[in-house]
Amino acid sequence: MGIMTTIFGYLGKLFFLFIQMLGNLGKFTIYQMQMIKLSLSPPFRMKEIFEQMVIVGVGSIGVIALTGIFTGMVSSVQLYQGFHQFGAENLMGFPIFISITRELGPVFSGLMLTSRAISAIAAELGSMRVTEQIDALDTLAVDSRKYLLVPRIIATTISLPILVILFDFLGNISAYFTSVYMLGVNPSEYLNTINIYISLSDIFTGIAKGLIFGFYVGSIGTYIGYNTRGGARGVGRATTQAVVNSAVIVFVLDYFIAAIFLILGW
Repeated sequence: MGIMTTIFGYLGKLFFLFIQMLGNLGKFTIYQMQMIKLSLSPPFRMKEIFEQMVIVGVGSIGVIALTGIFTGMVSSVQLYQGFHQFGAENLMGFPIFISITRELGPVFSGLMLTSRAISAIAAELGSMRVTEQIDALDTLAVDSRKYLLVPRIIATTISLPILVILFDFLGNISAYFTSVYMLGVNPSEYLNTINIYISLSDIFTGIAKGLIFGFYVGSIGTYIGYNTRGGARGVGRATTQAVVNSAVIVFVLDYFIAAIFLILGW
């Protein structure tokens, strides 16, 4: 009897957590729909949007550039080891190019943006919530969601695809120089493989992922920060939760987007 009680109690907890997760997912979906509606309705706070793009986008250029350069270098070194065993190291160009543009660029850019900008967004909004600054805005008849949340979501949605392009460019450049000048790969053969097999879908797939990732991580960061409770401890908890959830959603979305593009033949 005691074992059965323990088993049913455990199953009950799992069922409760599942229902709670569905409820949170539903609330977040409604929140995203509200943000899309607010983003498309006036007034359009262009000043706040550009300010957030500077903070989110321009402020992340350094870490994205550094990550892109070393990702390209590591990719060339690792692929060289495998291709060299078959005497095909001169064919490395296209595999490196497609891996960076389709996968590594958008995923790593999304993770770097999350660690640098989304954590700051959640902490800032959380601090404003627990110190009642957001309540003060609402009291003054200012739509706090329109003023605080929409510019940040738009900024991340616009900035991340641009950062993905920067990551792709620097990653491929560093991979080329590492392959040619450090590993001795034939430069003409390296570039020819890219020219022969490249398609625009390889480039636009990564940019499209960056656009979707930017919207989702921006929504998660603002949603968690805006609904922070529990004082200073709550701010810390919200920041951690925003970073973890944003990182997880990047990987989850990456799979589903890749599967959809595969079905569509892109």
